[in-house]
Parts: sequence; C-alpha cells; structure tokens
Amino acid sequence: MSDITGAVLAQTLASGLLWGFVYSLIALGLTVIFGVMDIVNFAHGDFLMISMFVAYVFNASFGMNALVSLPFNAALLFVFGVIIYKVLIKPVLTAPPLAQIFSTFGLLVFLRGLAQFIFKADYKTLENLTLQGRVDFLGIFFSKPQMVASAGAVIMFIVMYLFITKTKTGWALLAVAENKQAAALMGINSDRMYALAWGLGAACVGVAGALLANFYYVFPEVGAVFGFLAFVTVALGGFGSIQGAFWAGLIIGVTEALAGTFIAPSLKYLVVFSIYLLVVLIRPRGLMGHTS
Repeated sequence: MSDITGAVLAQTLASGLLWGFVYSLIALGLTVIFGVMDIVNFAHGDFLMISMFVAYVFNASFGMNALVSLPFNAALLFVFGVIIYKVLIKPVLTAPPLAQIFSTFGLLVFLRGLAQFIFKADYKTLENLTLQGRVDFLGIFFSKPQMVASAGAVIMFIVMYLFITKTKTGWALLAVAENKQAAALMGINSDRMYALAWGLGAACVGVAGALLANFYYVFPEVGAVFGFLAFVTVALGGFGSIQGAFWAGLIIGVTEALAGTFIAPSLKYLVVFSIYLLVVLIRPRGLMGHTS
C-alpha cells in the first residue's frame, strides 16, 4: 500500500510541476505589465484565448503544427498588445484607477463575445499533432506535449529575465517602473516602454497559448480558466516580481494536483485559493513582492 501511495504521490507531483510551469508563463505576462505600469489587465486570460485560437486557425487552415506557428503567435500577440495599449490604455493613463479597471474588463467582455460570435461555443482541438504520447521515467509518466510546454515556459522565463536584467532596454523598463519622472530625465521615453511592456506581456501568453493548444481544448471561455489562476499566481508571488510569478506558479500547480488527487477534484481550487488567502493575510505583498 505504501509503495502504491508513493507512486501516486510521485506521479501527482510530476503532473503538478508540469502544469505549474505553464501557470508561471501565463502569469509572467501579467506581472510584466503590472510591474511597469501598476495596471492590472483583466483581459489577460483572453489574450491567451486569442493565442490558442490563432494556433487553431493555423492548424485548421494550413495544417500547421502549433509549435511551428508559435513564433507567429508570439509576434501577433506582441503587435496586438501594443495596439491595445495605444488605443485603449494610453487614453486612460491619467484617468482614475476605476476607469482603467473598466477599460480592461470591457476588453475582456468584448474579446470573449467576439470569439463566441466567430468560433461559436464549441470545444475545438488541433489535429495532426506531432507531439503525442508519454514518456516513462522510473515509473513516472510524463505527457510529451506537457513536457514541451514546460520546457518552453522555462526557456521563455530565462529569456525574459535576461532581457529585463541584462539589456539596456530592460534597464529602461525597470527605470520607468521605479520612477517615471526620473527615467524621463535620463532620456527614457516612458510611452515606448509602456507599449513595450504590453507587447511583451501579450507575447508571453502568445507563447503559452501555442504550447497549451497542443494538449488542451480551445474554446472562448478558456481565458476565464487560466486568467483567474494567473491573477492568483501573480498575487501570491508578488505583483511585479518575475521570480515570484515563477515560484508561485509551481506552488499552485503542485497544490492543485495534490488536492485533486488526495482530497477531491472538485475541491482542488478551494485548497489553492485557501493557501493564497493565507499567504496574503500573513504577507500582503506576496512571497517575493517589494515593500511600497
């Protein structure tokens, strides 16, 4: 019995970690935008939905695998993020915070309704996938699509971290996030940095959507599923903290898997949110958030 329990625990932990990497990548885009602008994008999950539908359209229309279309997803979502900033966010930057909230929430409603109008409410899957099956390692089974998604998430995290911390453009983003007026005195165009932050944030879910479409259903409400978890991940790790988003995603993935296996599948999110509330009560700024 103990051997069986140990095997189930190992399998559950492996599955939780694979999901955790994906959650971290989805949350990365949200934390980049908030870290630079202090604006929460409530439509973030629906950016992910758009990316998944882009992967679906490339697959259905051209027979293109989601991994092949991944660069197109990232590029299209980057441009989409910049456009959303220019058209919707920039005009409300000096408006009350409530106007900013309603702007992104309205965008959420619009994108979700548009997706339902175009693609209907049906669940869709990609066909002719090159990544299928699983890998057996020491008695633990790993889904190939999830392994690739996890590897892609880690690579994206490393690229984003190095870009922000090791390049002049990344330093400019950090400078604007720290003090917009001081950054302007150093010749940094805050408007360009804001547009870049929205582009990068959208590109992150562009990559995540292409990876996720390999093994998850594509439907208009998919943004609600992962968007809410992204908010919890960012808040748990600390708004604006890239490292916090990474570790919080792993915590949520493992917690969700353990609760679903050893408690009840219907209660797994209850356990996740309970841990999140506990951490927030003890440490309101999150695990790795900065003090104000």
